[in-house]
Amino acid sequence: MVLGVTFWFLLSSALSVAEPTNDLAASRKAVVYSSCKIPNTAALTFDDGPYKFMTNISDLLVSKGAKGTFFVNGDNYACIYDTKVAARLQYAYSNGHQICSHTWSHPDLQTLSENEIAGEIAQVDIALMKILGVASPFIRPPFGSYNTLVRQVAFQQNKSLVLWDTDSEDSLNATVAQSEGIYDDAISANLSTILALNHETEQTTAQELIGYAVDALQAANYSLVTVAECLGLEPYSFVGQLGQRDTTWFCPEDDDS
Repeated sequence: MVLGVTFWFLLSSALSVAEPTNDLAASRKAVVYSSCKIPNTAALTFDDGPYKFMTNISDLLVSKGAKGTFFVNGDNYACIYDTKVAARLQYAYSNGHQICSHTWSHPDLQTLSENEIAGEIAQVDIALMKILGVASPFIRPPFGSYNTLVRQVAFQQNKSLVLWDTDSEDSLNATVAQSEGIYDDAISANLSTILALNHETEQTTAQELIGYAVDALQAANYSLVTVAECLGLEPYSFVGQLGQRDTTWFCPEDDDS
């Protein structure tokens, strides 16, 4: 009963902050992280899921004593509430990986109004609470695109923005060899920390690149941790129990199915 009350409180909060304030001029802005803070850490991050390769990536990381961070959409490649998709999300979370928001539908947030930005954030917040029972304080804006308004709305919804300092370019048609070279260059630069962008929707990333990257980073004495761990922060602002499917688990366009 307590969990249920807490869920509906958080749900109401998420929905309420989606309303425009009409007074953002003096608003505080969300913190933007583009690199890790804890020395000798590397955070491998994966955008655009939960996709069919999420489970494989999770298993690979666990087998090598590493953790990853997944920035997920609500309705991009698939609806987050679909049975298989939600199961992947719960699997990765239960295996110790961090789950964060990547917005509901993967828009360029700079092109949206205040209310639209808030809705993109709130819908994923609601989904993560329903499916995982958690509230994430982190969001990655699609394309790394943000402006002052995005930061103001994100702050209102208790979010920090997470970018990256190393892009594998797997979503930009880089070959596996080219992406491996990017990791090699980052390691050769003797960077104190690495915050790397990858995409779990890329088959070659899941099946070839990540295994190489983990081995190379660990050989260079980096600890492969979550974004929260590499920043020295808590991964979630609320942690409850895994959710159970009910009639509210659907994406808006699926309402008439």
